[in-house]
Amino acid sequence: MKTEKIPLISQQAIEDACEWTIMHGVAFRQSDNTARHCPFSIAPMTMQRDVYEHLLKVAPLITNLISSVSEDHDFLQTTLGDMAKADPFFDRLMSLHLKAHGDINDRRVPARQPLLLMRTDFMDDRRHGAKVIEFNGIAAGMAPFGQRATEFHGFMKNQWPEIYHNSLEANSATPVDNVGLEQIAYGIATTARKINTDLNGQRKPTFLMVVQKNEDNVYDQHLLEVELQKLGLYTVRRTFEQLSSQLSTGDNQRLMLAGVGAIDVVYLRAGYQYIDYCAPELNESVCCHTLSQTRLFIEQHHVAVNATISQQLATSKSMQMLLTMMPAEEYIRWGLNLEEAQLVKSVLADMKPINTSTIEWFNTSANKQEWVLKNQGEGGGHCVFGEGISDKLSQLVPEEYDAWALMQRLYPHEREKATIAVRDAQQTLVDDLVSEIGLFTAYFNGEPVTQYDGYAGYLIRSKPASENEGGIHSGKGILDSLTIID
Repeated sequence: MKTEKIPLISQQAIEDACEWTIMHGVAFRQSDNTARHCPFSIAPMTMQRDVYEHLLKVAPLITNLISSVSEDHDFLQTTLGDMAKADPFFDRLMSLHLKAHGDINDRRVPARQPLLLMRTDFMDDRRHGAKVIEFNGIAAGMAPFGQRATEFHGFMKNQWPEIYHNSLEANSATPVDNVGLEQIAYGIATTARKINTDLNGQRKPTFLMVVQKNEDNVYDQHLLEVELQKLGLYTVRRTFEQLSSQLSTGDNQRLMLAGVGAIDVVYLRAGYQYIDYCAPELNESVCCHTLSQTRLFIEQHHVAVNATISQQLATSKSMQMLLTMMPAEEYIRWGLNLEEAQLVKSVLADMKPINTSTIEWFNTSANKQEWVLKNQGEGGGHCVFGEGISDKLSQLVPEEYDAWALMQRLYPHEREKATIAVRDAQQTLVDDLVSEIGLFTAYFNGEPVTQYDGYAGYLIRSKPASENEGGIHSGKGILDSLTIID
C-alpha cells in the first residue's frame, strides 16, 4: 500500500520538540560531555487493540517461563553445552554457571536471589501476526526512554495539535499509557526493601548499577536512578573494573561496596559482551578472567541480581530456539498450564538449528528472504539477511554451527501515513516506517513485582522498512510510542 504523504513541519516545531527531549533527559552523552537528543518520531504508531491486548497477556507469561527455566540449572547445562562450546563468550558464561551452581552431580545454591527485569521484543508480522524477535534479560534498558517517548507525544498533541493529528494514521486512535520508568523502578524498589528488611539493614536500601566505561547511554540510566531515589533508595554506579577492587563480604554473606556499605540490588547494564570484562592493564593470561570472576563473586552473596548468569543463558538465542521447537506441553514442567503454554507458543516465530541438513535445505529449497541468520550477540549488528545467509553459512566450520540459528524473518505492517523522523535536529519524511514493541516485565524470585501483575510498560522503536538494523544506538531506529484502534 502506498503511504499518504504529509508536509514537512516548521523549524519552530522541530526546535520545540528537540528542546523538550533534551530537557527531559531523552538524550545521549557526547564525547565532549554535551548532549544529543535521541532520534524520535513526531507522532505515535498504531496497533490493533486485540493484538496489543494479546501481547499484554503473553509477555508476563514469557517472563514467568524464563524465570523458571533460568533456575532449572540441570536443563541449562544439558541443553546449552554445545552452544557454549561454539561461542567463546557463552563458554565463559557456562563456566561461571558451573562454578556458581556446580554440575548435576554436585548441585550448589548460590546466595543471590534472581530479579528478572526483562524486555520481550515483538513485531506484528503482516501474515503471521505478532511474533517474538528476541528475549532481553541482561541490560534490558530504555524503559525510561519508552515512557518519555509517550510523554513527548502527549506534549506534541497539546502544543502542536495540527502537526500531531496530521501525522496520526487514524484520528480515532487512543494513546496507550506507558509506565515503564515508574514500574521498573517500583519493582526494583520493592525488591531492594525486601532484601534490606530480611537482612536487618540499618540504612536506606542500596541499588548498584553496573555500567560500561565511557558509554553514551547514561541519561536513560540516570532517569531510572532519579526515580529510585524518589522511592527512598540510595543509588551508585560502578564498572566491573572498579568493582574488582571495591567489593567484599560482610556479615550474613552481605555484598559490601567500599565507601558505601551493603548492597541490596545489583542491576547489570553491562556484561553482555566480552569487552565489558576486558581490562588490558591486568595483562591476564586468560582474557577477561578477573572481571568475569567479579560477576561470580556478586552472585555468591545475599543480594538481588539482574541479570543472573543463569538468566542470561536462559534468554539466549539458543534457548529461544529450544523453547520454540519444543511442544507447548513441555512448558508445564516450569509451572505454566496448557492454556498459558499455548499462548506463549502463539507468539514464537519458527527457528531452525544450523547443521548440514539445514544448510543444504536453505541453499536448495528455502525462500531466502523469509529467514534471518542470528548468532548469540546482543544489540544490533548480529543478523544476516537474504543472500548473505548462504555466504555466511559457507564460511562457518561445523564447530561454530551451534552458535547460530535461522529464524523466520518478520515483515511488520508499514504505516499508512508517511511519518516525520527527527535526528540531529533535522526532519526526514519516512514513507515506509515499521515498528517493534518491547514489553517490560519484572519478577523477583519467580513472582511479579509490579502493580500490573508483572507488566512494566513498553518501548517502541521504529525504522524504515528498507533498513535491517533498527537500534536507537546502532541502527536507523527512532523512539516512538503507541496508539491503538478497534
